[in-house]
Amino acid sequence: MIRIQPPLGESYTNASLDDLDARIGRARQRLGDSVLILGHHYQRDEVMKWADARGDSLALSRFASASDTAKYIVFCGVHFMAEAADIITRPDQQVILPDLNAGCSMADMADTEDVETAWNDFSQVADIDRIVPITYINSAASLKDFVGRHGGSVCTSSNARAVLSWALQLDRPAGPDRGRKVLFVPDQHLGRNTAYQLGYAATDMALYDPRMDYGGLDEQTIKERSILLWKGHCSVHQRFTVDQVNAFRQRNPEGIVVVHPECPHEVVELADAVGSTDFIIKTINEAAEGTAIAVGTEIHLVNRLANEYPEKKVESLDPLVCPCSTMFRIDPPHLCWILEGLVDGEVRNQITVDEDVADGARIALDRMLSIS
Repeated sequence: MIRIQPPLGESYTNASLDDLDARIGRARQRLGDSVLILGHHYQRDEVMKWADARGDSLALSRFASASDTAKYIVFCGVHFMAEAADIITRPDQQVILPDLNAGCSMADMADTEDVETAWNDFSQVADIDRIVPITYINSAASLKDFVGRHGGSVCTSSNARAVLSWALQLDRPAGPDRGRKVLFVPDQHLGRNTAYQLGYAATDMALYDPRMDYGGLDEQTIKERSILLWKGHCSVHQRFTVDQVNAFRQRNPEGIVVVHPECPHEVVELADAVGSTDFIIKTINEAAEGTAIAVGTEIHLVNRLANEYPEKKVESLDPLVCPCSTMFRIDPPHLCWILEGLVDGEVRNQITVDEDVADGARIALDRMLSIS
């Protein structure tokens, strides 16, 4: 998805961090309770320190909607998070993304038109009414809308198991209503890891590649496989490897490895603990003093946890891991530019979702909440 972020003036790009901090502080004070700054876990520390709340995207959006005073929601995250916030928050609240180039490569791997093409492919060879589309929260509003209107649900890394169980009707006894299929987009790894948790085997799954005719699948595969995984991934979490796990264990025989379920399955299989970002934070918090912990997730969070728990030995599973390039785009100059614009009465980079799209997306989000 192409988004154009206007370049900032020299008063922002050439300003020192101390100057920007002073200006952000003044603007923040003048705006008072009318502005709420949300910081996703993966943000850099110099931005995160200004956050009124930090957490994952869905929790932050719900937190913002509960605010009685916040008119402006400044979401320090990426585009799909700001879209979700606009869908969830009240009509009198305006959602702002400090840098329009802050997107998500995983979300962009599942273009809604491509998913519609896949849906048409499936309808040619299978009973489309028995296929349930599930989209990870890391997806565009238009894809959430598609899923909502086709009887599916959104999921998060925390509730993917519950949502997938619902879609596959695992809570029902064997019979004619069992055996529905799932199309899981956009993260193949979360879908695969969750399916294995539920007892499914590799032979129950197939990978749909949107760059190939019929996703590279034949008619029999589409008909017989229970879980059709979209060929998408997180560029950060896909970097973690079995060799990295083994190297850490050689250095730290008593250490623990905790990873996000967006990691490849062979890494998840070797980890001591697997879960969402909040789960990772909780695991480190509860670990004994002196424990060596290798973490398979975004480096800003890992470094922050290492600083917050100096009595434990927290490190990245990948010593060469790079920050998420799109998350990294939210920086003090852009935050300052947004806040000073609000002081001057100008709302910059407002993110709005068309109401027709928002309606379907709300169906998918509400369905998820009712499941989990």
